Amino acid sequence: MMARRKSNVIPWSRGNAKPNAFRGARSRRGAPRRHWRLADPRFYLNAVIVAASLGLVVLPGAADAVLAVTRPALDGSGTCRIYRVVDGDTVRMWCQGRGEVSARLTGFDTPELFSPGCASELAAAVKAKWALRLAIWQADEVMLVRQGTDRYGRALVAAFVDGQPLASKMIADGHARPYSGGARGGWCA
Repeated sequence: MMARRKSNVIPWSRGNAKPNAFRGARSRRGAPRRHWRLADPRFYLNAVIVAASLGLVVLPGAADAVLAVTRPALDGSGTCRIYRVVDGDTVRMWCQGRGEVSARLTGFDTPELFSPGCASELAAAVKAKWALRLAIWQADEVMLVRQGTDRYGRALVAAFVDGQPLASKMIADGHARPYSGGARGGWCA
């Protein structure tokens, strides 16, 4: 007769059951496990991450896409579409015959979004970027006048919304200050 092999299977009994917290069915008090999620800080951290990604990535991208479709800008050589607001004084455009163009709007300077000197400058830069989007969005007509290129290869463009200079609107609303070239002042108080 052959010797019987020992099995690796552990027979189930109440003493061998896993604790309630790992079973996933119900908590010790009998409440469904899904309610525990509200007490878990990871749930709120994930919610903040999702909200931040929507606010910082999806919303601006969607706003720029709507601008590009609904607000063509008239240029001396045809029609351009502003498809991305980079910061308060820089945009990316698609122009007929020229293709993709990076443009620095002239006549005003806004706080730096990508290399701020302090937290207040960053906050002001975000506000200026959204103010520029809103100014373009609310305009019935956007007109662009090309004035050359800057040292970074961007087109220098004077923008007019409904016949008024965009620079004067941004300055009057407190999102920019006059600028005609040269050294720029800091935005940190």
